[in-house]
Amino acid sequence: MRTTLDLPEPLIEEARRLLGFKSKTDTVVLSLREMVRRKRIEELKDLLGTVRLDVDIAGSRRRPAARRPGRRRK
Repeated sequence: MRTTLDLPEPLIEEARRLLGFKSKTDTVVLSLREMVRRKRIEELKDLLGTVRLDVDIAGSRRRPAARRPGRRRK
């Protein structure tokens, strides 16, 4: 998508240089992706301790008894 933005030139140039990109577009795209990733991680951290799961871990690790060949369950 083509968009016109008014970005501070020193900021975009510093980011471009630090990231090692030649293009401003690559710099902006990577920066936006990183901001979205960080926000999602922050949101997940905020959920820490608020979600309660009642899971029987020991029971979920048990395997059902193996069936013998040729025998049917009733």
